[in-house]
Amino acid sequence: MVEVIFLKEKLILNKKLKGEDGFKTFSIRIKDEIVEQLDLLSAQTNRSRNELVGILLEYAISNCEVK
Repeated sequence: MVEVIFLKEKLILNKKLKGEDGFKTFSIRIKDEIVEQLDLLSAQTNRSRNELVGILLEYAISNCEVK
């Protein structure tokens, strides 16, 4: 059984400055609702979906605990 616990802390995303790069492209399958949320965050932060997925995954990995 997989248990997911959400933290109350928010991940703060700043707008991306032009010239930043260094992310690798790959494809994933996710729910339509998540794509809509990523598109909203993308518009608000000037970051690509892929870059946001990388940031969110890095945050999740850094803040998860295996029991």
